Parts: sequence; C-alpha cells; structure tokens
Amino acid sequence: MSESGPAADGGAGGGPADAGGVRSMVQRWKMDGAPARARLLLRALAWLFSLLALVVMASNQHGGSQDFREYPEYNYCLGISIVAWLYATAQVLRDVHRLGSGRDLIAARKASAVVDFAGDQVVVAYFLISAMSAAAPVTDYMRQAADNLFTDSAAAAISMAFFAFVAIGLSALVSGYNLSMEALV
Repeated sequence: MSESGPAADGGAGGGPADAGGVRSMVQRWKMDGAPARARLLLRALAWLFSLLALVVMASNQHGGSQDFREYPEYNYCLGISIVAWLYATAQVLRDVHRLGSGRDLIAARKASAVVDFAGDQVVVAYFLISAMSAAAPVTDYMRQAADNLFTDSAAAAISMAFFAFVAIGLSALVSGYNLSMEALV
C-alpha cells in the first residue's frame, strides 16, 4: 500500500491546520532575525556617514587659516569620526559573520549583547555628539564672518557626523532591546 493518503501529508486532520503552524513558525524565525538585520543596516549607514565625515573633514585644507588642522575642534571631530568608522567597520563585519554563520565572535550571548549596547550607546554615540557640539559653534562663528568652501566643508562633515550619530543611536535602541531580551532569557 502506498503512502499517498492523509497520513503521508501530515497525519489525520493535517491539512490546513499544520500548514498554518509551519507558516507561523517560519514567520517567527523571520521576525527573530529582524532586529539583527535592522542593526546591520543601521551600522552600515553609520559606517558610510562616519567615513564621509572623516573624508570631508580630512580634505578640508584650503591654505592659510582655512585648514582644519588649525582648529582643535575640527581635529577632535576628525578623530572621533575615525573612531566611529573603525567601530562601525568592526561591528558590520561582526554582524555579517553572525548573520552568515549563525555564530557570534563573542562566545557568551549576554556579553555580546552588553558589548553591542555599551559600544553603540556609551562609546560611539556619546563621542559623536560631543565632537559635533565642539565643532558646530566654531563653524557657526566663522560662517558669520565669511561663508566659503572651508566653512561649507566643515558644516558638511559635521552633518555627516550627525547622521552617523543618528544611525548609531538607533542601533543602540536595537541593541538595548536585544540586551533586555537576553536578560529575560
């Protein structure tokens, strides 16, 4: 006798009810990965914006007093943009590895969640907002006297650092959610 009857399709009464159970399980698996994919996207955006901030600030050299190296606030903004870019690079690579292999580079799940949250919120987000708040008043003051390519480039670099801050800040929200879920598990 062949196995083509109802028992082969999932047993008695196994039609649409079992298909719904499998569908809900697949949807739950997709939703479990949603925070990880969102965090990866936000960190990739932070990587892009911090790279743009550091490239624009580092290339802001127009001779004389129009050189970013003459202003400690701009040096600080450049340095923090480099730190943010390095952090975002490491976290993007870590997230790609985690999504691709299913394993994290940090073995303990709770430690991984703490590193994500602390790195996003405390280290990078605070540093970026600090650097922007140091560089913005200088740029505003110089723009009152002369609006030129130097001040425009400085304002563009500060804006890119702000967008990197927003992306890292939103990533910190996702990391905080993941940390709270780890505490419950």
